[in-house]
Amino acid sequence: MRFRPAFELDLDTVLGPLSRGSRSPNVVRTEGGVTWLAANTADGAGTLALLRRADGEIEAEAWGPGADRLLEGVPAMLGAHDDDSGFVAHHDVIASARRRNPGLRLGSTGRVWDALVLAVLEQKVTSAEALRSWGELCRWFGEQAPGPGPSRLRVPPTPVAIRSIVDWKWHRAGVDLKRRTTLIAAARVAPRLEKAVELKGVEGRAWLRKVPGIGVWTAAEVAQRAWGDPDAVSFGDYNIPSMVGHALVGTKLDDVGMSEVLAPYSPQRQRAVRYLSTAGFRRPRFGPKIELRDYRAM
Repeated sequence: MRFRPAFELDLDTVLGPLSRGSRSPNVVRTEGGVTWLAANTADGAGTLALLRRADGEIEAEAWGPGADRLLEGVPAMLGAHDDDSGFVAHHDVIASARRRNPGLRLGSTGRVWDALVLAVLEQKVTSAEALRSWGELCRWFGEQAPGPGPSRLRVPPTPVAIRSIVDWKWHRAGVDLKRRTTLIAAARVAPRLEKAVELKGVEGRAWLRKVPGIGVWTAAEVAQRAWGDPDAVSFGDYNIPSMVGHALVGTKLDDVGMSEVLAPYSPQRQRAVRYLSTAGFRRPRFGPKIELRDYRAM
């Protein structure tokens, strides 16, 4: 299929939240500018390939049982349903970031499960630890992505696969007891969790939080990807409050302080955060790095 967006679109920026860089097992960008995405859908596993043509048109092709559903979701995933009307930049740095990134859109996959697995793995550990566990779980318990994509492209493990993992394999993947317990609890009710996409907003996030172990941070991370929630700020994040504080008020903030600073942007606080992160604002590095733990050695 071909999709011609009726808005300015920065494809890499919009798809950015779905990936974790060059080591991401389910999102791979190859030479020639093709972005490959492997995902679970209500119809089964599927692979989606996206290519932006010189004229701005997006060419999409898909394979596997979930192919039709992935193709149907392309416009929403690329931000066609995003509505930034009413957004006002209350800080010069955000106004500047918005001018420099007119193609930023908040995309929505319409799917909870894949985003949830990765978000739980990222709880209270470094990105490197989470990505290592994510890659190993995808390789060991996910399936090879359908179609002609890169050989390392993997579909994330399904709820059934997550429930089949025995303790020693969780340990080998570096996933501690708390996170594995949360994932197993979520896998038991996975079909019901997809209702969060219909509810959206505060209600959708609250629905996800009914699962023990899914808190404010995890629900926000899922909401940002599953339905492009413009107000779902990742409170509880190690880096974001400091990044927002230094960018907007010139000093480090905690969650309470960040909530106060972002209050004028409600109900589009996450959009403000995305403008800052896309513009390259980062938490200043002071002191020692977080220790990289290897649960497999414990």
